[in-house]
Amino acid sequence: MLEIVIFSTLNGILYGLLLFMLSSGLTLIFSMMGVLNFAHASFYMLGAYFAYTLGMHTGFWPALILAPLLVGALGALVERFGLRRVHANGHVAELLFTFGLAYVIDELVQMMWGTVAVAYREPAYMREPLFTLFGTDYSIFRGVVILISILMFVALWYLLKKTRVGLMIRAALTHGEMVGHLGHNVPRLFMGVFGFGCALAGLAGVIGGPIMSTEPGMAATLGPIVFVVVVVGGMGSLQGAFYASLLIGLIQTFFVAVNASVADVFNAMGANLDPYGELGRISLATLAPMTPFILLVLILIFRPRGLMGELEP
Repeated sequence: MLEIVIFSTLNGILYGLLLFMLSSGLTLIFSMMGVLNFAHASFYMLGAYFAYTLGMHTGFWPALILAPLLVGALGALVERFGLRRVHANGHVAELLFTFGLAYVIDELVQMMWGTVAVAYREPAYMREPLFTLFGTDYSIFRGVVILISILMFVALWYLLKKTRVGLMIRAALTHGEMVGHLGHNVPRLFMGVFGFGCALAGLAGVIGGPIMSTEPGMAATLGPIVFVVVVVGGMGSLQGAFYASLLIGLIQTFFVAVNASVADVFNAMGANLDPYGELGRISLATLAPMTPFILLVLILIFRPRGLMGELEP
């Protein structure tokens, strides 16, 4: 039992940090620009595929740097020549634009890399065990992923809270016109933020691709969960996205790992589900894919502003 708890906790933290890395860019874009980018998970997928292609020529570590930069540059071009023109037509037009863009990227990926998973793996030496507990190995690569995710969170916090660029970004969130009157190029700032958010998604793809499998359906798999993270954490709250990511990652991982049914859980709490038959026999592993959306519904009912979101004035 202790083995299950330890490794489920480690894997849940790993999955949660990947979700945060992906959702942080979306949170940043929404908080500053008011744009819910439906194509955000597609940029995550591009990061994995770009790293796969670059890695065959440069190796893993150069690809870790180059792939997010390429995704970020592509995101900046999308904002400059697409989203900025659509912005004048309102948020519905922006949603439709990013929705269509997601399908275009998905189709292009299938045309260029095929419809089956590619053999994108971490370097062989990183598959070696970082440590071994209860006869089970925990690979170096998983430890590196956790380290990169934590460093990214710290760097992002420092950028937003302690630098002049962060000050401009935070000022533009609520007083965009005033920032423009002070001589700053707000449209260029928006383009940079959108590109940076896409680069974060690309970085998540680079380090998540070998763990989650790099295939054309990877954007559709994580895309809805990323939006759940943003809503549960609080729209526009980076700290909320961090807490929500870890919460969802741990819940899903433990539901998959624990060999128990709904009836077992309720019986442990003193309730008897035996008369309900099939309902009680549903396993927690079966419910695991639903848990983020159950949490979303509960948050919207009982705390609509999310875990760390602020109430609208």
